[in-house]
Amino acid sequence: MKEKEISYTEAFDELKKIATQLENDDVAVDDLTEKMKRATFLMKICKDKLRKIEEDVNKTIEDLS
Repeated sequence: MKEKEISYTEAFDELKKIATQLENDDVAVDDLTEKMKRATFLMKICKDKLRKIEEDVNKTIEDLS
């Protein structure tokens, strides 16, 4: 089953939650790898969405010229 598309806000909020858990030592060593994989996945989503927004803004600016 394919996971539903995650919004930037959802991805960023989950990243903040994972970071807080790591900072507070709330992650068991056995779960650390999975948390880091999830964080990497979420960072890619955020990066891709920001890149797309940048491209759209640049295209809009070019269209105005």
